Amino acid sequence: NGHAIETDCVFLATGRAPNVAGLGLDQAGVIAGPGGAIPIDEDYRTNVPHIFALGDVTDRLNLTPVATAEGHALADTLFGNRPRRISLANVPSAVFSIPPLASVGLTEDEAPEGAKVFVARFTPMRHTLSGRARKTMMKLIVDAQTDRVLGAHMLGEDSAEIMQGLAVAITAGATKADFDRTIGIHPTAAEEFVTLRTETRRVDRGGATASTRAAE
Repeated sequence: NGHAIETDCVFLATGRAPNVAGLGLDQAGVIAGPGGAIPIDEDYRTNVPHIFALGDVTDRLNLTPVATAEGHALADTLFGNRPRRISLANVPSAVFSIPPLASVGLTEDEAPEGAKVFVARFTPMRHTLSGRARKTMMKLIVDAQTDRVLGAHMLGEDSAEIMQGLAVAITAGATKADFDRTIGIHPTAAEEFVTLRTETRRVDRGGATASTRAAE
C-alpha cells in the first residue's frame, strides 16, 4: 500500500523441504512424495525393502535429536540384535526467542475433552529483586481420568533447560500427584511446576473457555 517501515533487518521464514536432490532415488526405485519427503513405515523402511530412510528427508519431525535417535534405533535393529522403535509422542521442543518458549506433550487444543489445565503467571524472584519487568508463564495439561500429565508448556527464561527434565517425567508417565509430591528447588522458576495446585479450567471444545484458551 506504499507504506514504508524503517527497520534494522528483515526476517523471512520460507520453510524448508527435504534435501533429496542427488540421492538417486529414481534409479533406486525409492518413491518420494510431492514435496520430496520419503515415505517410510514404522521401521524406517521405504517402498524398497532393503532401503531405509530417517531424519529430515522423511519430513516427520525435523529435529537433530530425533534423527539421532532414529539412527540409533535402526542400527540396534539391523546390527545389534535389539529391534526397537522410537516414539514421537512426547518430543520436547523450544523456540529460542526472547523470552524462549518450550513445550512437550499435548497442547490444550490437542488434549482430550475435560482435561485439567493448570496455568501460572509470575515474575521470577531474580527479576523481582532486580526490578526488571520480565514475566514467566507455565501450563500443565492433565488427564482428568488417569491424572497423567499430558503436556507441559513454558514461556520464560531457561524454559528449554527446564522442559528437557519435564520431558523425562512425562515420557515416563508421571501423574499430577507425582508432580505434587515432588519437592521444589527454591528459589527457582522451575519449582512452580511442582507447586501448581489450583485448576485453572477444563478443556471444553464448545464452551466459554475457548476464547480464554486462545489468549493463553
